[in-house]
Amino acid sequence: MSERRAILELGVVVERRRGVTRWAEWLWRPVEVVPGVPAGEPWRLLVEGEGWTRWLAGTLPLELHHKETADYRLALSATPPQLYVVLRPNEADPERPWRPFLITASPFEAQIYAEPGDALVEAVPMPEPLVAFVQEFVERHPNEEPFLKRRRKAAEAAPDAPSEFEVLVPGGGRS
Repeated sequence: MSERRAILELGVVVERRRGVTRWAEWLWRPVEVVPGVPAGEPWRLLVEGEGWTRWLAGTLPLELHHKETADYRLALSATPPQLYVVLRPNEADPERPWRPFLITASPFEAQIYAEPGDALVEAVPMPEPLVAFVQEFVERHPNEEPFLKRRRKAAEAAPDAPSEFEVLVPGGGRS
């Protein structure tokens, strides 16, 4: 672990379920992450049941950055604590139409990938060893910058004057 960031390789488990509509034969989604999987692990079948299979779809690094600890606190406060897995389309292999792209502990970073609609983004439970790993990182890098809410000042100037903002400080005051 470096001073300002930490990286941990994780396996990504995806599930394929038989679709319930005529438009989608199969539904895919990430369901869990697994610590301790060697980097570069190829796709392999883990378990199957009636109408569903689970695959180890590869490995990705979970990267923690010291400036995003407020985001990680939010993920840790969920019940259960969560990580977010992003899958992107894999047009090269019709048997495996999705490929793991990103694992993050930041719900805000995950939301960025969900908005265009071309990726699958799912929250998955954070395994207990990862809860301790992320919690320890957050404790070592407290984010001391307070959140400052901004709002537009009243438009008392000319209509073409540059807009101005006022900063609202905690406790209801203004700066």
